[in-house]
Amino acid sequence: MAHQIEQFTDGTAAFVSARESAWHGLGTVTAGALTAEEAMEKASLANWKVRLLELAATEITEDGATRVDVPEHFASVRTHPKTGRTETLGVVGSDYHPVQNEEHAEFLNLLADESGAHFETAGSLKNGRQVFLTMKMPESLTIGGTDVTDLYIAAFNSHDGSAAFRIVTTPIRVVCANTQRAAIQCARSSFTVRHTAGAKARIAQARAALGLTFKYAEEFEKAAQRMVEAEMTLADLRSVVDAMWPVAADDSKRKATNTEQRWGQISYLFEQADTQAQIRGTRWAGYNALTEYVNHAAPTRGKTDADKRRARAERIVSGAADSLIERAFALTTV
Repeated sequence: MAHQIEQFTDGTAAFVSARESAWHGLGTVTAGALTAEEAMEKASLANWKVRLLELAATEITEDGATRVDVPEHFASVRTHPKTGRTETLGVVGSDYHPVQNEEHAEFLNLLADESGAHFETAGSLKNGRQVFLTMKMPESLTIGGTDVTDLYIAAFNSHDGSAAFRIVTTPIRVVCANTQRAAIQCARSSFTVRHTAGAKARIAQARAALGLTFKYAEEFEKAAQRMVEAEMTLADLRSVVDAMWPVAADDSKRKATNTEQRWGQISYLFEQADTQAQIRGTRWAGYNALTEYVNHAAPTRGKTDADKRRARAERIVSGAADSLIERAFALTTV
């Protein structure tokens, strides 16, 4: 699974993460939440000074070299964060205007000031052609006073003309190219800005569009709160598990063994896992036990532990388990 995080010759990488490392193990992991300035500095995103240079071609003939101008097209370039040299990022049209990484972070910083969100990850992909920054939503999604559901505001920018500046709200924590795609696909709300002369002014308009995020969070919180307040017994949970993974009388011995192993893991998560300690015995705990099993405990293929970890990460990123998670919510919600 290609992460496409930009890596430098000095052994560093253009990625930073607050508190927890990404599956690819690259970049810097901080002890606490990130400010905009920290995210920019630690992910090597500062002072790129993305700009446009005129393009020309050279025709070589028997009579010598002839310069041929390329009208209406420009080279998008940056100052490399490590070498300080000018580096080409792509070829763009005359209506393209760069959105600097600093402007990218500034927009999200405005949201942080108003919402209480903080920077969570930042990075450069495809050798600087694409950049992402994400913020983690504050405790507006606290369930039952203790359990927090993560929701992120992510902003994506391209310096090669391949995509517009896009802001989304998503449950996906962006740490690489694959999670960026997953975040866009799973977006709860979105706002897109073309790279044109008035882009910076229109970025500010995104606040209104992203107001839908809070409506989504509020509705989800209400549903989850009802689940926190509703009791669930082990027998209730077994009924949900049997509905998600139906059992037949003529199942093979191997399938019957797999069924009991699955139930053993899910029932343990429900009754004993620390992750359910504050919500034990509720339908919310049942739902969380099911999603924890599907995402992290369900068997994966791989010869080594590292192979299995990568397979689990890919399962989450690709959304392969989304249908099971949606089914779990439908069967446990009240």
